[in-house]
Amino acid sequence: MNGKKNIMVAPLNWGIGHATRCIPIIKQLKKNNFNVIIMSSGRSLNLLIKEFPDENFIKLEDYNVTYSNFLPMQINIFLQIPKIIFGIYTENRKLKSIIKDYEIDGIISDNRYGLYSNKVPSVFITHQIKIQTPFLKELVKKINCYFINKFSMCWIPDFKKNKIAGELSDTENTKIRHSYIGPLSRLIKKEPKDNIEILAIVSGPEPQRTIFENILLKELKKINKKSLLLQGKPEKNYSEKFNNLIVKSHLKAEELNQVMIDAKTIICRAGYSTIMDLIALDKHATLVPTPGQTEQEYLADFLSKKGLFQFQKQDTLNMNLASNYSSVNQKTKIPKQKNEWGKLFEIFKN
Repeated sequence: MNGKKNIMVAPLNWGIGHATRCIPIIKQLKKNNFNVIIMSSGRSLNLLIKEFPDENFIKLEDYNVTYSNFLPMQINIFLQIPKIIFGIYTENRKLKSIIKDYEIDGIISDNRYGLYSNKVPSVFITHQIKIQTPFLKELVKKINCYFINKFSMCWIPDFKKNKIAGELSDTENTKIRHSYIGPLSRLIKKEPKDNIEILAIVSGPEPQRTIFENILLKELKKINKKSLLLQGKPEKNYSEKFNNLIVKSHLKAEELNQVMIDAKTIICRAGYSTIMDLIALDKHATLVPTPGQTEQEYLADFLSKKGLFQFQKQDTLNMNLASNYSSVNQKTKIPKQKNEWGKLFEIFKN
């Protein structure tokens, strides 16, 4: 491929957050004269195809984690750990032929634990070093660090000091080879063009994605305010209007960037990628964590106590309280950091 090194970028298909935060990395790789090959599946793959239609793509399923309508999420995931570990080793076996067939010179894996290699440099991206679990916390941390250390390097999208992921991104008492690279976002701060009273963004895995969407639809239809609801479905092309409420399946990065700037009030999940987007735009928001997803529950609680965001639970969502919470009234300063891409990419140049 024209003499340039081929770097494979592979986000986990869990919601679309892992894919969206890989977008600035892909753009920077291209600016630094690398060829990019993108590997993912599901909605994450659909989103990246729309964002980078001219790139090379590989479809490879990840761990096929399923979700129960009845079991708490943390218990549901815990019961699937054997399947996940099997999926990691299966993924790693397939990687060996992919490296050969596509002449891969380096790998950037966002939370796909099986994409490590002793043939080429491999980078793992995560903000979760110390995963929050209600039980067996130390064991889960050891397993997590065991797999991360199979990679050449771990990039942590957070600040080394004044962390926005709190305890999640703390590397103390670990031996992980790591670098804090600062928050990742595809969005940039710009001037508003319109006035949107409420922007509601739905994301995350099913069935909770649909449950959250239905709650928001019901509540937004009651409020006589100019509102936009984004369903988080990049594979769809849907738009419908209900009086002052517009519902859209998905927006490309540039369009999403603008409506987030335009919105007085934002209601969204407490996913880390969404939080990084909000920080990039200096926007405060109401965070509604996915029930049972301990990472999001921790982040919403931690960041609300720092004064950066409002925290509400899904089953007691108060739309009036959320709609009266806006960035206009917030004084808490959101931190900033520039990513040093040239230094980070040195790992692939040797």
